[in-house]
This record gives sequence, structure tokens and C-alpha cells, in this order.
Amino acid sequence: MHCNRFQSRPLTRREMLARCACGFGSVALAGLAQATAPQSPGYRAKAKSVIFLYMDGGVSQVDSFDPKPALARYDGQPFNAKIEPTQFDNVGTTLASPWKFRRYGECGLEVSDLFPHIGRNADKLAVMRGVVSDFSEHNTANYFLHTGFGQAGRPSMGAWLSYGLGCESNELPTFVVLNGGLVPSGGADNFAAGFLPALHQATMFKPQALPVANLDGPAGISPERTHKMRSLLASLDAGVAERYAHDDAIESAISNYELAYRMQLAVPDVASIDDEPEYIQRLYGVDHPFEATRVFARECLLARRLIERGVRFIEMTCPNIDGCDRWDAHSNLVENHSKNALATDQPIGALLQDLDARGMLDDTLVVWAGEFGRTPFAQGTEGRDHNPFGYTVWMAGGGVRGGTIYGATDDFGYRVVDGRVTIHDLHATMLHQLGIDHTKLTYRFGGRDMRLTDVHGELITAIL
Repeated sequence: MHCNRFQSRPLTRREMLARCACGFGSVALAGLAQATAPQSPGYRAKAKSVIFLYMDGGVSQVDSFDPKPALARYDGQPFNAKIEPTQFDNVGTTLASPWKFRRYGECGLEVSDLFPHIGRNADKLAVMRGVVSDFSEHNTANYFLHTGFGQAGRPSMGAWLSYGLGCESNELPTFVVLNGGLVPSGGADNFAAGFLPALHQATMFKPQALPVANLDGPAGISPERTHKMRSLLASLDAGVAERYAHDDAIESAISNYELAYRMQLAVPDVASIDDEPEYIQRLYGVDHPFEATRVFARECLLARRLIERGVRFIEMTCPNIDGCDRWDAHSNLVENHSKNALATDQPIGALLQDLDARGMLDDTLVVWAGEFGRTPFAQGTEGRDHNPFGYTVWMAGGGVRGGTIYGATDDFGYRVVDGRVTIHDLHATMLHQLGIDHTKLTYRFGGRDMRLTDVHGELITAIL
């Protein structure tokens, strides 16, 4: 029996926190939902999404988009300029390009015979010939290109975009890597969320009919039983939230599990190209006799389909070519670059043409880049070493000025002499086209506000 003078014992602080934890979890989950929802850009954006064509290993600028006649005049002679320390200290003579260059488009852009399909889209390209990197070794240069920092552990540019803008799709990830077979040197840290919540890291797809492993539900499980299992998991998740209150790692895991469930229906649909007209598949090279071309063609076509469905950032890696390294042509330059160009040129040209025909190029920013370029002198007799002192990157669509050539290297294509572009400038410009001020996209970590461009970065206004 209760007497009227009974008074409940006050709650201790620990009991209060335990009872209120579910409420804390709800607040945290509400914040999480806000973080993954599409965010309004700070100003009018030109682009809604990015397709990043990563040319793994470093394409030679003097054999692709930066012709240098002086190399032919001095071919086979000792290199007549100061030589920076090279990666392998095996410096040969001046090496002319084995390929001819032709002018394309109204802009007259000179492109080598390696890239005729891309060349036919010259008036869509903004070519930057004065790009530099701070690093000449693959791992550090890859981290720098992808995260703006030369060591592992920082968020990738795709993760920053996911954090800044959220996703337009409820069934697909914000940040997707289409892995053609070659994960960049440095591994998955190039695509990581770093200190950002884990829900912003990349989801890796393969360019096959079922691009994500273990996506199908268990065989023999009915939809009703699946629903009951989902309800049980939701209850367990709520219990974890009640117990641990606000925890980014737990909330990100819950969010990623929920996304994986929704992807079970969305991914098979987006990955199937059976509904694409035959002429589109031929345009990309899905039926090409060279297997690596077929792989990259599926990547490019899948990228367009993902962009149509609201994915924000897509990176494509190069296909694995038997007997031929990535673009890293330390020897046998002709075979290396010929095979890699055969694999990528037609699909990229088709992607640009297809996006333009559909009216999607206006708000899709396409970026073509490697981690550095190559030397104008030989490594040994038939290769080229790493060169971070001046190389080429191009952009298309997304508000950049097509038919533009910005920056220049010296007579040998070795060092920048005009229009210097840093990786931080590249990132700042990409974010700007997406409506984000790179100086204001920050995340508090380690006692200070961190950003993709650190304390650097200027807009490349000449190409906008």
C-alpha cells in the first residue's frame, strides 16, 4: 500500500542518462537524416554531380594533350635542361613522342592519335596544361589527388561532396567507385571517409551485371520473413542507440545497413544495360573486341545511369590489362600507352557525347586526371619516369568553358611556365561548380576546422 506521504527517490545522474538515452539517439538519428538529405548549395551551382575518370599511374602529357615539337628536334640527344631527381634515377636521352598530333574542333585543340574519340569532343574540353603535384611517388601522389593530403587517413573528395551536399537518391550511395580492376596505389584509403562519419565513404561497384557482392537476399527467405527480420534488426538498433546514445560509428553502421537493404532492389536495375539501345552500347564499345575496352565501356555507361539516378560522385578506375601495367610506363611506352588508350578512349568519347545529347553534360562535371605526368626524356631507352612538375588535366561540362586551353609547360613539356594549377586549385574549382565555397566546407577534427583544400586553393577562373 502507498501512503500519501510517500515520495519517490530522485533519479541519479546515471539513471537519468540511461532513461533518456533513447531520446538522445532519436536526436542523433534526426541529425544523421539531415546529414544525408540533399543540402542546398551556398550559391547557384553549375553542376549536380561529378564523374572522375582516374587515369591510374600517370599519362604522359607530351604524348596526349601537350605536343612538343622540340622533342622531335632533339630526339636521342642528352636532355638539355636541368633534371630534377627522378623516381628511379635511370635518365636517358630526350624522347620524342611516337604519336602524331592532330587539331580537333573549332578550338583547334591538338590531341595525339592515342585519343581520337576524345579529340572529337575537343570543343567540350577545358584543358589545363600547367598542373603540378607536390609528390612524385604513387602512394603519396594518389592520396594528394584524392584527399588533398599526401598521407592516408583524410577524407576523399567524394566523401567531402557527400558530406557537403548529401544524396539525391534514397536507394543508392552518394559516392560510388566503379572498379575496373585496378585499385589505385595506396588502396581503399583513396576513397575513405577519413575523420568524416563513415556513411560518406565510397561504395565500390564492379562493372558487371551484379556489381555488388552479396547483394541478393538469402535463398528461400520469403518477403514476410524478411520483413520480420528487418523489424527485429530495427528493434535491436534502437536498443543500441538507447544504450550508447550518440555514437557516429554506430549510427553510420546502421545507416549503411539500411542503405544496403534498399540497394537490393535499386542496384540490379541500374546495373542492367539490357534496356539500353544497341546503338548506345556500340557507341560506348560494349561489344569491342578488346576486353579492357568492354570493361571500361560498361563503367562509363553505368556511370551515366548512376548519375541519372542521383548519385553525386562517381570515380572510375582503369581496367586490368594482361601483360601491361597501368599508365605507369617506365618501359615500353608505346605498348603501355597504346593499350591503355585503346581501353579508355572510345568509352570516354561516348560518355561525353551521350551526356551532351541527353542534356546532362550541363550539370555533370567530368574530370580526367592522373596523379602526375611523365618525363620528356627517357627512362632507360623506351619508357618515361614520373613528372609532377607540369602535366595535363582536363574537365568538361558542369559549367566549365569548353574549347579552352589554359596554362603551358616549357618547350620540352617538363615544367610549368604559365597558368600553374595545384591539386588544391583543382579541388576548389570542382567544389565551386557544385555550389560549394571550399573555404566554408569544414569539419571539426583534431582541434581545428578541417577542409579538403586545407589552407590553400584558388579558383581556376580562366576555364569557367
